[in-house]
Amino acid sequence: MRTGISITVSPDVRSRLRRLISNRNVPQKHVWRAEIVLLTADGLGTNEIMRRTAKSKTCVWRRQERFMAEGFDGLLRDKTQPSRIAPLGADVAERVVALTLTAPPAEATHWTAATMAKACGISISSVQRIWRAHGLQPHRVRQFKLSTDPMFVDKLRDVVGLYVDPPAHAIVLSFDEKTQIQALDRTQPGLPMKKGRAGTMTHDYKRHGTTTLFAALNVLDGTIIGRNMQRHRHQEFIRFLNTIDTQVPAGKAVHVILDNYAAHKHPKVRAWLGRHQRFAFHFTPTSCSWLNAVEGFFAKLSNRRLKRGVFLSVVDLQAAINRFLAETNQMPKPFTWTADPDKIIAAVKRGHQVLDSIH
Repeated sequence: MRTGISITVSPDVRSRLRRLISNRNVPQKHVWRAEIVLLTADGLGTNEIMRRTAKSKTCVWRRQERFMAEGFDGLLRDKTQPSRIAPLGADVAERVVALTLTAPPAEATHWTAATMAKACGISISSVQRIWRAHGLQPHRVRQFKLSTDPMFVDKLRDVVGLYVDPPAHAIVLSFDEKTQIQALDRTQPGLPMKKGRAGTMTHDYKRHGTTTLFAALNVLDGTIIGRNMQRHRHQEFIRFLNTIDTQVPAGKAVHVILDNYAAHKHPKVRAWLGRHQRFAFHFTPTSCSWLNAVEGFFAKLSNRRLKRGVFLSVVDLQAAINRFLAETNQMPKPFTWTADPDKIIAAVKRGHQVLDSIH
């Protein structure tokens, strides 16, 4: 044994070392480190310890010195070693961030990790690490649309007021049309889902026609009044209003929230409103379809029934939509508005200020 190496293990430490060796759940590197210490304490030489633990001479000497300097805890901790590759300087990260905020030199819409790595002379993983640290995601884009309606604030408060505090003894309906619903059939049968494989369907399809769904969501109880029609002109809109008039209890006022589609403001529609005094229209601001509660039902219909559906005809499509409406009305869920209108107005103002400053 080398001179200067003297390890004395107390009974308590020896017991901890033996428990560490016998524990089947600890890492193996901790086990052979403890074995080196115990064998050294028992007086064995370096060559014998190397033979029993199958470790090199330098490894045995290093663990002996670590135990003498740090004790039992030194066996469980690894000393970090400096990387062979020098870290990137702050100027490299600044350059990557600055280039990311500009248009790429090639004929492309955004930077990729590969093009940025080539431009800066660093690896792709380094580019991704810098982007992650600065919260940059060039491959993603968020869509938006700011309303330019001069009556935006008044219309917003009017619609939200109907959601939050509807008038007494009145019905509040959120209405819209879902147009151009296609009856799509696949060119070949798909395979069902099984363990290890997702369900399949062909990428191409056959068109069998379209239909338009007129739907009105009762905000108070969550029921849907729906009707399929071939077109979405003012004539079909008036027919749907007559359907609402027959299904809504008589004697109750009806407040209809709808968008600014031209058919909703046709002179014949206004004449119909003049003959039905209990109906009142509340128009949403322009470019504010998110304010119409029935859009949530349309999204649910598309995701759960239409997107992956197979329909052999328009009649088949309309029957599927009617069944979905019936199931929804069996377990209706009242609509609850949670957004603060003041925060929405403030966000829209900030959006217009940013756009004005840029342009």
